[in-house]
Amino acid sequence: MNFSSHIGRLTRSAVLAGFAATLLASAGFVGSASANDLDAVKAAGTLNVATEDDFHPFEFVEDGKPTGYDTELLALVTADAPFKVNQQIMPWAGILPGVTTGKYDMAVTAVLVTDERKTTLDFAGPVAESTTYYMTKVGNDAIKSASDLNGKTVGIQAGSAMLTQFKAFDEKLKADGGTGVKEIVEYQSYPEAYQDLAIGRTDAVINTQINLQAVANEKSDVFAVGEAVSDPVYIAWATAKGNEKLVEFMNGKLMEARKDGKMYELQKKWFGTTFESMPEAIK
Repeated sequence: MNFSSHIGRLTRSAVLAGFAATLLASAGFVGSASANDLDAVKAAGTLNVATEDDFHPFEFVEDGKPTGYDTELLALVTADAPFKVNQQIMPWAGILPGVTTGKYDMAVTAVLVTDERKTTLDFAGPVAESTTYYMTKVGNDAIKSASDLNGKTVGIQAGSAMLTQFKAFDEKLKADGGTGVKEIVEYQSYPEAYQDLAIGRTDAVINTQINLQAVANEKSDVFAVGEAVSDPVYIAWATAKGNEKLVEFMNGKLMEARKDGKMYELQKKWFGTTFESMPEAIK
């Protein structure tokens, strides 16, 4: 996948979402109600999941089909499940609200686990580890370390955990005697943020190291990944509070994928590394 096609998916998000909705409707998906827990999912015969449309390498659409780490891991752990999976592909902004209101049974996307999110969501076992970094344009000698973000304009996805983490980092910059960042520009989707960075509208983009490295690997002549601006956190699939049986079921399947090494094979394929020291469950 080249950079231009990665950027182009931003303008196709609405089309893809509509395409996915049509597929789900033909498969018997009804978006107005969702199963409450595993027993209801089994009774309905369907697990309705929401997946982000463009968050490479976790999930994205290529040649009209969903792919990426989360998509392949979902197919692996539900291969022999007592229900079918209906996958709704959509922009990030609608995923967690759709899960908390019961429209979808689970968010199968790169959800960073935070204390705030634990108040409204339950999480299956972690599927990856994440640390938030910054990325700049190649040759930007004005930013050589994280402290150099003082006085700079940075881009980040609206409503993301990375935004919350970076605001905390910005406060640390000020506490350490700096001015803090000049401006935080919020984007609905990361491709637009990367495009603005490439043409110089922003000085840096904040995202997980995994995602930034994937972009930098594709365009090593344009982007360079910098330093961490957060402590490590875990990424996990999320469901609404109270779905203990569904979480237990998914945890069991994810642990099977860890024990037989298949999860780590997918991590190596999509991230170039593995996270074998993750806890078994999110506390």
